Amino acid sequence: MKRYKPKPRLYRGFRDIFASDLLMRQQMLDSIREVYELYGFAPLETPAVEFVETLGKFLPESQTPDGGIFSFQNEDDEWIALRYDLTASLSRVCAQYKDIQRPFRRCQVGPVYRLEKPGPDHFREFYQFDFDTVGTKSMMADAEGCCVLCDALEKIGIERGNYLIKVNNRKILNGVLETSGVGLIDTSTDDSRAMNVLRSIDKYDRIGLKGVKELLTTGREDASGDVMKGLGLSENEISPILEYLQVGTGDRVEVCDQLESIVGNSEIGMKGIEELREIDKNLRCLGYEEGQIVFDPTVVRGLGYYTGPVFEAVLTFEVKDEKGRVKSFGSIGGGGRYDDLVKRFTGQEVPATGASIGVDRLLEALKLVGKLEERSTSTSVLVAAMDKNHLFDYQLIAKELRSAGINTELYLGNKGIGGQFKYADKCKIPLVVVAGEDEFSAGELQIKDLEAGRELAKEVLDRETWRKDRPAQFAVKREDLVAKIKETLNL
Repeated sequence: MKRYKPKPRLYRGFRDIFASDLLMRQQMLDSIREVYELYGFAPLETPAVEFVETLGKFLPESQTPDGGIFSFQNEDDEWIALRYDLTASLSRVCAQYKDIQRPFRRCQVGPVYRLEKPGPDHFREFYQFDFDTVGTKSMMADAEGCCVLCDALEKIGIERGNYLIKVNNRKILNGVLETSGVGLIDTSTDDSRAMNVLRSIDKYDRIGLKGVKELLTTGREDASGDVMKGLGLSENEISPILEYLQVGTGDRVEVCDQLESIVGNSEIGMKGIEELREIDKNLRCLGYEEGQIVFDPTVVRGLGYYTGPVFEAVLTFEVKDEKGRVKSFGSIGGGGRYDDLVKRFTGQEVPATGASIGVDRLLEALKLVGKLEERSTSTSVLVAAMDKNHLFDYQLIAKELRSAGINTELYLGNKGIGGQFKYADKCKIPLVVVAGEDEFSAGELQIKDLEAGRELAKEVLDRETWRKDRPAQFAVKREDLVAKIKETLNL
């Protein structure tokens, strides 16, 4: 009988991530985590699997899970799913554990899953890094969220001027729709006039003012020839909406003044403007100006999700990828106030605000602008194995370096010294410790500095060449090895 051999393959939308990207991602996450913890956000970990009802992902009027999640039934015929985001799990935690100190400030990083059509740079499993404050209505928490995003981006090397945090308020949007006659947003239904208007506004960045006007009225034909049906709004109804979209993103106080003239007598709209003004006062107190944080009326975000201020972090620069193509990144994260999510569990409103950084998209940007050190290993020193008679000596050298807190690898392959140098070079290991019979007899070791002589090292093909040229290499007494290695690595 022919033996079955499974085919090595990946499920669509998933990927294997190797050391180089993982190490760069860890560099980035460590910097972001440092900022989160500076603000007092404590780590939390929740499972990747939740009940579908926890995620709020049942289809309307049905017990069938939404098609956009990975769902399955357990042994009790209950619907389970991979988490869609990290916020739903946080809401469940806040409802489940009654003794959690409020305000509850948490940060969490982990993979989330979307059963959506995969494509280039669009995966079904990706990482998010969230921070949230649960249990306060204060706009200081929302202002702080904007500051955290600024500080995190600058910490990882995105200079001021190359990013913007755009802020809006869903209450102002509600006020504009009320003033226009469209009516207030009803998040209990996905197909109200107001929700469809929000979807049109959300396309503003892609289709411009003319395109939004067409969607609100008679409809439009996109570049592919597809016709999108219009909402049939009248000129009187769309007038405040179009005026709202043209407010722009200048001085934050001026933006609030313009919005106030548009929302008119709408109580909820005025409340949203008051909240933006309060956020602005906090930002000015802390020194965050319009070059970092702007008020942008076109920001919509999570249609049935947010209840107040919303913010979006965007990268404003363009770069060329490895094929010379110009690439822009746009949004790499955002969030806002969601006072109703915990209410789903308890029936009581629990104020909450927070944001999420899209780890994979941000990592791609940092790689292209060279903000991260690209390495395929965390090893700092390779101990070369040149002489079989000294294998125990090599092991002891490696142990001594590890005991001093230096990441050290003992070469365990079967290559000669040239091959070992090439191995270290390919892995971008900075230093190689080299010793043969002569060195051990003299009580000294050789240190090869590949950072200083990486190109020369490629020419070393055999031990004889190494013994003759010894490029970017120096001797050190055996007892001084640890101190010299630390000095060379700036430890």
